[in-house]
Amino acid sequence: MRKYLFSAGFALLVAATSVSITVMTPPAFASEIKYVVNDIPVTTGDIAHRAAFLKLQRKKGDAAQEMIDQTLRMAEARRLGIRISDAQVEAAYQRFASSNKMQLSQLDGVMEKSGVSKDHFKEFIRAQMAWNQALSARYRSGDGTGAVSEQDIVKKMLEKGGSKPSATEYMLQQVIFVVPAAERSATLAKRKREADAMRARFNGCNTTREFAKGLIDVTVRDLGRVLAPQLPPDWAEQIKATKVGGATVTRETERGVEFIGICSSREVSDDKVAQMVFQSEGSSGDKNADELSKKYVDELKAKARIVKR
Repeated sequence: MRKYLFSAGFALLVAATSVSITVMTPPAFASEIKYVVNDIPVTTGDIAHRAAFLKLQRKKGDAAQEMIDQTLRMAEARRLGIRISDAQVEAAYQRFASSNKMQLSQLDGVMEKSGVSKDHFKEFIRAQMAWNQALSARYRSGDGTGAVSEQDIVKKMLEKGGSKPSATEYMLQQVIFVVPAAERSATLAKRKREADAMRARFNGCNTTREFAKGLIDVTVRDLGRVLAPQLPPDWAEQIKATKVGGATVTRETERGVEFIGICSSREVSDDKVAQMVFQSEGSSGDKNADELSKKYVDELKAKARIVKR
């Protein structure tokens, strides 16, 4: 789910970002209410920005319908208690710029000159991240939307002549050198040096808290046992490449500067692993994710009050 919902919307922009940004001036969009979706307004300005976004993506689509669907998705995410912070959105926006070898100012320019606006793109990012979480939660919930029990999965594998897959189970510890947003520009470099120094001394999870005692605003979290398919995408490759008793390289995040210690690892093979591997393989294709997403949105739409002004 994550690969499709988080990456697909971004990937469509990769080719477009190399287009000249000096040949057009963005139109001035009006902001009259065009639709009301469950008491939430969708304006003509929203729709015009989305139409420009579709054009930038070189993608066909109904801009008005996309904004209605996005409004429904965000409302559902809020109902489920899912909140995507501004810091998370900014971090994703910066990652998109970096992955396309662009400065933030260049990406801002592409968004503004194309008529999309960086604010509209950031709200698209927020919606994608929130919907990813909502859809993943529903997919795992076993409510008839595609989740399969562990026993059913193992049975299917054995029927096909296969055996239960194995996966590495990690015991992990997260260390965060907290950097408040207001102090980021002034203290980030210093905090990174401190984090690098502690990471260099790391020799197992038992001594981490002792090392952190004399340091200010350092959080140590025991993440417990995590199977390889469950590893956070941003950390997965580094964790897999790090030996037990060692720590990943430090990374700057929205929280500050972090690294993850590898306390232990072992190979496990059971029904839970089989379920995770099956779901990971079965949901990685765009078609499966798209069908599941569409079904969910269609259900929301059937219950929604959508009024055209």
